[in-house]
Formats: sequence, C-alpha cells, structure tokens
Amino acid sequence: MKLSTRTRYGVRLMVALALNYGKGPVLLKDIAKGQNISEKYLSLIVIPLRGIGLVNSIRGTYGGYSLAKDPSQITMKKIVDVLEGDCSLVDCVKNPSICPRVPICVSHDIWVIISGRISETLNSITLDMLVKMNQEKVGKAMTHNASKSIKRKIFSGKK
Repeated sequence: MKLSTRTRYGVRLMVALALNYGKGPVLLKDIAKGQNISEKYLSLIVIPLRGIGLVNSIRGTYGGYSLAKDPSQITMKKIVDVLEGDCSLVDCVKNPSICPRVPICVSHDIWVIISGRISETLNSITLDMLVKMNQEKVGKAMTHNASKSIKRKIFSGKK
C-alpha cells in the first residue's frame, strides 16, 4: 500500500492542528510554511477533512483552522479514509463480486487479512498519540543539537 502525497500532507496538517489544539485557530499559511507544503495544496486537502467534521474553519481577522474534536478522538483511519479512500489493497477486498475467482483464491484471503490489519492499526493510532511522538522527537532533536553545540564549543576552545 502506497499512500498519496495528499494523505501524507493531510496527516501533517492534522498533527499541526493537534499541536495547537485549544489555543485557537491557526492560519493555513502558517501551517504550510511550518510544514514546507504549498498553501494552495493544503487548502484543497482541508476541504474533505472539514466536510466530515474533523476540522473547523473560522473566518475573519482572527480566523483560521482548528480541530473539531479532541485529538484523542481522531484516528489515523478517519484521516486516511477521507483522503485516501478504503484501506483495501486490491479492489476485490471491498467488492468481492468483481472477481469470479474470490471463492477459490488464496491471494484474496491474504489481501483481506492484510487490509484488516492495516485498518486495525490505523484505527488504533490517534492524533493525541502522534502529538506525544512529535514532542518526544522534537525533545530528542533539541537535546542532540544542544549536545553538538556544546561539543563544538569544547573542541573550538570557546566558552
């Protein structure tokens, strides 16, 4: 299964909104800049997310976008389903009637199992979990960069 850029960027958009949850709306241009994604492309991605009630949009001077639900209530599956479609690897998984070989096809059975596991995994991951993972990564990166800075000072003889 290969996820589209639309889905990958959509997840990044949703994580950015989750990081700002409860702090008020965020401008799409700020998310675009922070995520290094085209604002025009994000404006297309946010439409279906808003359409299924995952994102709120607020117009006006203090407007922008915010999550419509708590990050712990939004799963990766909801995001992927709206941006990518069904997580089925092959068409016969979601529509067995399109293939006359389904009753005797071992491959079909495997695709059903794999598709189910992907779906279960995506459903078990919430935006809240991604926010925590992001904070850990940022913390480690800051520690690593601070360590590199200290080492540079030590080896250069500067205080």
